Amino acid sequence: MRNKSVVSEGREIGLAIELIDLGARLQVLETETGLSRERLLKLYKEVKGESPSKGMLPFSADWFLSWQPNVHASLFVDIYHYLIAHTELRGIQAVVKAYRLYLEHIEANGMEPILTVTRAWTLVRFLGSLLDTVACTRCGGNFITHKLELKRNYVCGLCRPPVV
Repeated sequence: MRNKSVVSEGREIGLAIELIDLGARLQVLETETGLSRERLLKLYKEVKGESPSKGMLPFSADWFLSWQPNVHASLFVDIYHYLIAHTELRGIQAVVKAYRLYLEHIEANGMEPILTVTRAWTLVRFLGSLLDTVACTRCGGNFITHKLELKRNYVCGLCRPPVV
């Protein structure tokens, strides 16, 4: 059993509550805090008034590459990269702040968020290994692509939307 300070445990509980409020899945809470599964289950029920959803976390990088999710994921990643470059935020704190800013931007423009905090967390974990960003040759925006995709002459889904 490791010794914990009350302050560090309080921070972990605060982080867990923030993640629960944002809709994070239990696996995210387990990974990002040192709190036990039983403690997280109790906390989740106390905060949300219900048990957390069951099932596996999203694990496919392909979800981020379809048209609408790609636009939202790319917006989130641009915010995340900006925070990493210009603030001292790192890790889950940067993910939470970037996700809150993503939500603000989406809601300010009268849109519905497509990206969940769990998917945003997963996306950050995929960056560099499975996924990467590339600049669109038309608009200059950065968009999510497969790590091994050819990046020369890339045109994003906003400049070349899918034909319906």
